[in-house]
Amino acid sequence: MAAEEEGRCAGYQHGPPWVFRGSALYQLHLVKASTARAFVPRELRLVEAFGYTLGGMFLARYHDSPAGEFDELVVIAGIVWNPPTSRAWAARVLVNRAEACRHGRKEVGLPSHVATFSKTEAAALGNKPLVKPNSFLSILGIGSTITKQGNGREIEISETKGPSTKHLCNISLPLTVATGSHKHHNWMGPAIRMSLPSFSGQTEDHPDLLEYSCQVECRVRPVKPARIWSPKTTEPQETDGKISTSGSNVLADSDAQNQSISVLLSRPIFALEFSSLRMHVDAPKIVVPHCKKKIRYSST
Repeated sequence: MAAEEEGRCAGYQHGPPWVFRGSALYQLHLVKASTARAFVPRELRLVEAFGYTLGGMFLARYHDSPAGEFDELVVIAGIVWNPPTSRAWAARVLVNRAEACRHGRKEVGLPSHVATFSKTEAAALGNKPLVKPNSFLSILGIGSTITKQGNGREIEISETKGPSTKHLCNISLPLTVATGSHKHHNWMGPAIRMSLPSFSGQTEDHPDLLEYSCQVECRVRPVKPARIWSPKTTEPQETDGKISTSGSNVLADSDAQNQSISVLLSRPIFALEFSSLRMHVDAPKIVVPHCKKKIRYSST
């Protein structure tokens, strides 16, 4: 079995850094601090103001990666602070390749799960402008067939666990650029380089706190935030956001699933489309939570 798993993830053996190419939608939400705290280890402090933190989602389609082609949805609970840095914390990661799920869990300490990403047609609301090719929508297979009065397409995401499948949410992707000064759809935005730093770990596979960075090169432009909706879910119970002594989250998986949906359904404030994406993911490093470090005071 070990040899079989090693063969399945052979593409990851060429890294780190692991290289991913494709396109993505990076969307920021105002997430209630009470919702985000359920995912954040007690050793870390949530960066919040007026009862909210900055979370959201990273929805990507990779056409080239160590695991081949696959889709990924990273649900970002919020921003956490462990001096001297602040980084994003993922509440849940959904991928449609078992190799990518295993790598996320075993190597990066992420709460990764296998899911299906189905493209389904849905009636567009009102008149929608034509969407040109070579955009994030085209790469996702949501092409340029939208007419002025026609139908758009949505992504339906369902989490799979063994033989069972649970529908989590539907995402209707943005159709137009958000800024009025760039209405021409051939405009792909400037080429940029940026770093997306994150914390991970505190899971059954990785009880230690980890930090890693995604070095991104892409063309970026603002777009209208995606519309997200979900079937009714059982309301998760209030938690204190603490982590058990074994390092795993106190939330039951069903509650963690519902809480991650709450993150997705929170208020979007800004969205960016990443095209011509090339992302280098560095190997994670173990870090010591600030509260566990010995602080020495010097007398003056």
